[in-house]
Amino acid sequence: MSRAVKVLHEKVRTAEGIVVEFKVWRVRDIRRYPEGFRYSFFAVRDGVVLVGYDNHVPKGHHRHFGGKQEPYAFEGLDKLRADFKRDLERARLRITEGA
Repeated sequence: MSRAVKVLHEKVRTAEGIVVEFKVWRVRDIRRYPEGFRYSFFAVRDGVVLVGYDNHVPKGHHRHFGGKQEPYAFEGLDKLRADFKRDLERARLRITEGA
């Protein structure tokens, strides 16, 4: 089995000090990753995860938001990125409102 190949890696720091990182790897292990890739989309501020989406084994597709984890209904990378960005905006509002 060959190793995973990184096909996307973007990392930025926002004005609010949030580190946002997107990673996608192409994988051959379709038994564990039926879509043929694994991903990790996270936004972290001061060591605290504000938003995260990933599909590592054994949890599969799941979402981190508001200090909780829950299953995520994966429908493709475009929707994943849109959902992540929506949650990131919600997290930013919480920061500016002091919640």
